[in-house]
Amino acid sequence: MPIWERMKRSMRIVYMGTPDFAVPALVTLVESGHELAAVVTQPDKPKGRKQEVLMTPVKEKALEYSIPVYQPVKVREPEFVEILREIAPDVIVVAAFGQILPKEILSLPPFGCVNIHASLLPKYRGAAPIQWAVIDGEPVSGVTTMLMNEGLDTGDILEMQEIRLSDKETGGSLFEKLSYLGAGLIVSTLSKLEKGQITPTPQGEARTGYAKMLKKSMGEIDWSQSAEAVERLIRGLNPWPSAYTGLNGRTLKIWAADVLPDRIAGDPGTVTVEKDRLLVAAGKGCLSVTELQLEGKKRMDTAAFLRGFPVRTGERFHRFSD
Repeated sequence: MPIWERMKRSMRIVYMGTPDFAVPALVTLVESGHELAAVVTQPDKPKGRKQEVLMTPVKEKALEYSIPVYQPVKVREPEFVEILREIAPDVIVVAAFGQILPKEILSLPPFGCVNIHASLLPKYRGAAPIQWAVIDGEPVSGVTTMLMNEGLDTGDILEMQEIRLSDKETGGSLFEKLSYLGAGLIVSTLSKLEKGQITPTPQGEARTGYAKMLKKSMGEIDWSQSAEAVERLIRGLNPWPSAYTGLNGRTLKIWAADVLPDRIAGDPGTVTVEKDRLLVAAGKGCLSVTELQLEGKKRMDTAAFLRGFPVRTGERFHRFSD
């Protein structure tokens, strides 16, 4: 495509995003010929055991493209709002940014503020729609582009695209799929907005509960739940914050398991060892644990784990709160 034609079709964009999820959309917008006037991301924070201050994934990618980066502690501060006015974007695109935009910013660009949300709105409004879709056993998920308002994920829908979850979908695998799905969808949405070919549609009432933020404590397995519910929790919280249980007072992360309809002896949490298999009784059915990790050790499959850390039939996985 000739450069002059690309320029004719481009929009002047301010992009707001922070984690890995927001990187593919940034890349796609740049490569589609739009003008990325600025990137706004959360302030750099110390991470890991060494508490090294690391750039956000979006900042790293923006700097590769030599895009100006802003990291306001609060976007609502008048000084930063004035900076946005001076930039004068046609549209602000938002993907997992991490701050609520005030009315002054929402009303600033002519085409509004467009959010890439990782669910089929109005389902799963909130901070962790990807993981909750897996935990709840949803057969499909997807992405929505939404014209933002002052509510939390309540703005009018612009476009949607869905994807079917695989039987072994994890929070991590769905995260990656939806990040690329959203990258393609935002380019389509901006093109239609620019041409006046899209009509915003009100969401209506939410069809699920709020997809609340994840906490590490949510990963503690309640073995009185059904095997299906526990297995979905394991997949939904993989890779973070991960599902875990107690074994003789030590933390044991469960990374993968298969649901079995069989009933096995013992109360929920009771273990049965069959050669290289580790079966755990649940409130209904049982789980065959296939990948696990004892605190301070590496992840391994069950056969390798049992060779190094013998577990006897009749032992019980426990909750630390018991």
